[in-house]
Amino acid sequence: MSLSIPRILTLTTRRYKDLAVYVQINCVPNGSTGGIMLNEHKDRLANGDTSYAFWGRGRSPKNKGEWKFANEAGCKTHALLDRLTGKHGFYSSFATRKLLRRLDEIGPDVVHLHNIHGYYVNIPMLFGWLAEHDCKVEWTLHDCWAFTGHCAYFTYVKCAQWRTHCAYSKKCPQLHAYPMTYSPFTCSWNFEQKKKYFTLVPAERMRLITPSKWLADLVGESFLAKYPVEVRHNTIDASVFKPTPSDFRVRYGIGNRFMVLGVASPWSDRKGLGDFVRLASELDSGRFVIVLVGLSEKQIGKLANILVALPKTENKEQLAEAYSAADVFVHPGVEETFDMTVAEAQACGTPVIVTAGSACAEISDSDAATVVPADLSTLKATIVKLARGGRVVLASRTDSAVQLAAIYSAADIFFNPTVEDNFPTVNLEAEACGTPVVTYDTGGCSETIEAPCSFCCGDYEAALARIALQAYSRSHCSPCRNKAKAPSI
Repeated sequence: MSLSIPRILTLTTRRYKDLAVYVQINCVPNGSTGGIMLNEHKDRLANGDTSYAFWGRGRSPKNKGEWKFANEAGCKTHALLDRLTGKHGFYSSFATRKLLRRLDEIGPDVVHLHNIHGYYVNIPMLFGWLAEHDCKVEWTLHDCWAFTGHCAYFTYVKCAQWRTHCAYSKKCPQLHAYPMTYSPFTCSWNFEQKKKYFTLVPAERMRLITPSKWLADLVGESFLAKYPVEVRHNTIDASVFKPTPSDFRVRYGIGNRFMVLGVASPWSDRKGLGDFVRLASELDSGRFVIVLVGLSEKQIGKLANILVALPKTENKEQLAEAYSAADVFVHPGVEETFDMTVAEAQACGTPVIVTAGSACAEISDSDAATVVPADLSTLKATIVKLARGGRVVLASRTDSAVQLAAIYSAADIFFNPTVEDNFPTVNLEAEACGTPVVTYDTGGCSETIEAPCSFCCGDYEAALARIALQAYSRSHCSPCRNKAKAPSI
């Protein structure tokens, strides 16, 4: 027995030595970055580590280990001062002092930073603490704000001042973009201060994480280049984002039109809003419909007459329904570091169109994605080409005559490519529901064709030509149209 006790103690000591104490910090607990932070927090807990999730704005904590350390008044004051001075990240000293006291109590092994912009934390205080304490720092960059003097993105305006010194040779072109300010004088100062404080932590203790190689390459050209960078693609919940049947098309009056979907929040020209508006005005509304999810009330009021304008939703199941209903998901933005919506749409079985040169082109599944240049005419031509290719909807077998009748009735054409069936009754069923049939002149097919708008063809090319002709006319012949349609289900 005396020999077994040290063995047990040794094993116990080794197990707890491998575990660590993590602290996750982000501006909010919701949205894409908040979801990533909380998923990281849950993964650490599942691994047996001790983990905390801290944020500055948003909902109150719900679970053990969560903490909202700032308050709304402090965040609004930070935002107001930033609007006047342009010094984003240099206020909120009271909230940051509370955060640092809690970090002192916890003594974390790893502090994992996410978005540290967002009017809730003081940069000099936070990085001063990180530099003085012997903990590892992981910093997930969700945008480019960390290495610019002001903006979170710069590709859209084609600005490269961040590579050397922001606002040194000319003024910042994006003072009115997030984080908006009226002060034209602090962009250069911000750049210098960020470079000073963000590089305080030794390179051997801080690791940067980016969701795409595109962003990692930009980091390598910035003043953060001395830090190791890990590319870690964001993941989605595959149990939610999967092909999801619903009445989405009926609910919003889309019908059989080719549905072009866009999802973002907030929407802006940087996200491609202007491109969607032009597409809605240029594409034939009888054949195409633009659906945008995530619009503000003001935007919905302006756009509801030209497209299907929907507000933001936090309901993932509703998003999966929208993705699954769409014929194509379009992401015309050029500045995304890793847009979850592209991966979500593809997981729902919807092909996507993304812009070349962005991280979206990097993360999209090449088999289900079309990459186009940042050019509206090319985007429009690509959508029209995809629409000509048709849409494939897979359905399992059913023994319900009512369901079959509804499917026949919904179709414009019933194509039966059988070559050996001696009497395919499905042809009779389709015609009885008012739908013309195109089939081959083999077996007993010709004996099941009665309506003058149905045709037996000699080969595939002839059948394809007949289908194209029928689709172009977009109408059934009189004998078919006059037959009673089966009720929809």
